[in-house]
Order: sequence, then structure tokens, then C-alpha cells
Amino acid sequence: MNTPRSFVEPVAATGTSAPRRGPGLWRPFNPPITNWRGQRVWIVGASTGIGRAASEQLLAHGATVLASARSAAGLEELVARHTRTGEPSRVQAWPLDATDAASVSRAAQAILAQGPVDVVLYCAGHYRGQRADTFDLAEMQRHMAINYGGALNLLNAVLPAFLARGQGHISLVSSVAGFRGLPQGLAYGPTKAALTHLAETLYLDLAPRGIGVSVVHPGFVKTPLTAQNEFEMPALITPEVAARELLAGIAAGAFDIHFPKRFTRWMKLLRLLPYRAYFPLVHRATGL
Repeated sequence: MNTPRSFVEPVAATGTSAPRRGPGLWRPFNPPITNWRGQRVWIVGASTGIGRAASEQLLAHGATVLASARSAAGLEELVARHTRTGEPSRVQAWPLDATDAASVSRAAQAILAQGPVDVVLYCAGHYRGQRADTFDLAEMQRHMAINYGGALNLLNAVLPAFLARGQGHISLVSSVAGFRGLPQGLAYGPTKAALTHLAETLYLDLAPRGIGVSVVHPGFVKTPLTAQNEFEMPALITPEVAARELLAGIAAGAFDIHFPKRFTRWMKLLRLLPYRAYFPLVHRATGL
């Protein structure tokens, strides 16, 4: 049974999810979040990268953060950093392996027993560059288990509570690498494409039930995963910048949250090219 390293009593939600503004082309896709204060946010993949930066920023905005990752040490450091003697803590550590459905389910049951979760954010990810001439089945399956299977485990654990409540927001961190096939993305890209497709279908099912869904498409973010890249990464941003964009998108009620736009808009345009133009262009641009 997972036990929190820092227990916090359920907090009454003073930050509310505003109702959607009337029908029309320009209304938000999801109920905007007008105030993070009092919101309970469960982040899976909170020990490093975007997940860690989002945790820090949410705590600064007054949210309660339920932080999960495989690295118990990273979570403990997050809790210690934001716990003051004599003050109630607004951060809890829930170590788990996202690929272990039973572990995710146990954590969800214990977290939900404290009170409703307002937002779940799936940030866990794995990346190793791979091409067809070095095909590695174990790595292919590891990408699928972490990047996609872990998201399914989280959905399985929280969807019943969200549906019963008719409220909440689910956000999945995908990548522009899932837009179209790219060199070195043989293992990574398909899992991110699957996440995007999953989010789109979830939105169709859940939006009419009052539940928000968003998919996040970052460009290159400076994390331990991208540090292995041996090429110059265009428009590289920090996890802190990425987290600000992500949280602003959720708060605004966006569905497709992509950044930095000076890069991601070009990647979106590439999706429109026919294959006879796309394949030669990618070869010329990457040299691969």
C-alpha cells in the first residue's frame, strides 16, 4: 500500500473550474480554471523535467500537488523543499511505477480517499533515439509501456471517479515528435502519436460529461531525456518555460497546448505536406 510521505488534509477548492462560455466557435474547449488555489493536482512524472517544474509552479500558485514518479528520492526532495515547520504541507510524495497498473490503482484509491482530484497530468516519459538498422524490440516495448501504457494505467485508475463527479481535467504530455515520422524517432514517435490520438478520442467522449481533456505538444525541452541528442535542437526551452506554457493552456481551457510556437507552428505545417514533399524535405533538413 502506497503511503504519502507528507499527509495533507483535503483542501476546500477555492479555485474553481469555470463553466464553458456559451455556444460558439471561439468558446474554450474545456472549462477554464480561474484560480489554482485549492486545486488538487496529481502529477505522474513529477521528479524531473516538465513535471517537476509544473509541480513547483502549481505550489507557488496555491495548489495542492500529489507528486508521483519512480524516483522516491526526487519526490522526497520536492516535499522537503516545500514543507515548512509548523505549517501544513501542500505537497505529497506518492512513489510508483507508472507501468505497474496495480501500483497506480493503489495510489489512486488512497489519494481519492482524501478527496476529489481536480487535475491529473501525465508527464512520465522515456526516450532513446533509434533507427531501423539498430532495431531493439526491448526498447520499443519499453517506450510503449512508459509513454503510452502508463497513461492507460492512470486513466483506468481515475476515470471512474471523474465520471461519477462529472468534473475534472485530464492532461497528457505528448510531443511534436508524434506529428509525423522523424529520423531517430522509431521508438519514441509512435508512442506520442498514440497519446495524441488517445486524447482526441477522450475529448469526444468526456467533454459532453463536463470533464476537460488536453494534450500537450512540446518542442525541444532541456531535460535529461533530450540531453542525449547529439544534434543542435532548434528553439530549445527550459522546463520552467514549458511548465508555464502548459499550465497557462490548461487554465485557459485549451485542448491542444503546443510550445514554443515559433517552432511548433512549423511542425504543424509539415503535417500538411504530401509524402512526396515531406520525405525529401526531412532528409535534407536532418541529413539522415
